[in-house]
Amino acid sequence: MNRSSSSVLVNAANAVPVPKKKSLLSRFLSRWESPVAGYLFLAPWLIGLFLLTFWPMLQSLYFSFTKYSLLEQPEWTGFGNYERIFTSDAVFIQSLKVTFLFVLFSVPLKLFAALLIALLLKQNIRGMSFYRTMVYLPSLIGTSIAVSILWRNIFNSDGLFNQLLGLFGIEGMNWISNPKTALGTLILLVVWQFGSSMVIFLAGLKQISTELYEASSVDGATKIRQFFSITLPMLSPVILFNLVLQTIGSFQMFTQAFIITHGGPINSTYMYALYLYDRAFGRLQMGYASALAWIMLVIIAVCTALIFVSAKHWVFYENDGGKKG
Repeated sequence: MNRSSSSVLVNAANAVPVPKKKSLLSRFLSRWESPVAGYLFLAPWLIGLFLLTFWPMLQSLYFSFTKYSLLEQPEWTGFGNYERIFTSDAVFIQSLKVTFLFVLFSVPLKLFAALLIALLLKQNIRGMSFYRTMVYLPSLIGTSIAVSILWRNIFNSDGLFNQLLGLFGIEGMNWISNPKTALGTLILLVVWQFGSSMVIFLAGLKQISTELYEASSVDGATKIRQFFSITLPMLSPVILFNLVLQTIGSFQMFTQAFIITHGGPINSTYMYALYLYDRAFGRLQMGYASALAWIMLVIIAVCTALIFVSAKHWVFYENDGGKKG
């Protein structure tokens, strides 16, 4: 090999870049490219999920098979609590009946009010943002203790509602103390809190193409026909979503019944959640209350499943080529 060839080889060798040693910052950042980084960011939520949700659920499931009063060690009783609930607990049947009545009336009325107000707030008029805020405001404070106390005072014998009736010569009553009307006052309060459902309906209405309404107007469709042929079908997935959320929330109704009526009169507003609370913290029967909680979980799961099963007959999805389901 001559001198010129060797010099070329030396120059070529020198031209090969020598990998530089990564800095400490580069090595640190490269580690965060692995999936472990995602789990580390999720760790606080996962820890809370397991410690504050799954673990208490497992504990309550165990306690439901025991006699437990918080003051002594749990005593295993097997299905004793469940047997007592279904065979000899008349208050359980009453609370379940009241809760189902509450759900049956409050959920449809609340969704109807939310949809009606959403249709009104969809209009493009001056100051609509202010109107939407004012309409949504009751939902922000509706579940508070102060509003529950105010509601109780409104429907007392000398409350604001009876004063308004007096202006028309109608003699009122103590609506909360009457077993026939007490539950109705709670339903009215919950219906008044339609804000969250209204916002979801409003978002769904804005997603409906205006071309559908324009085409139907050309064909001579009236506003009522457009509502039933366009608005409701296109809004049905949103209705399903609100229906599931409101059904679950209504089964868990507690604060209003506890503050306004405390289950009275004559257990006419004795909600299931209120009965569970009284068993757990009033009588310190944690095992019995845990069994009640798991029964309610099963009831809510069954009702939710029935809603989803029925959805294939009335929920319309636009990407299904005009088919329901």
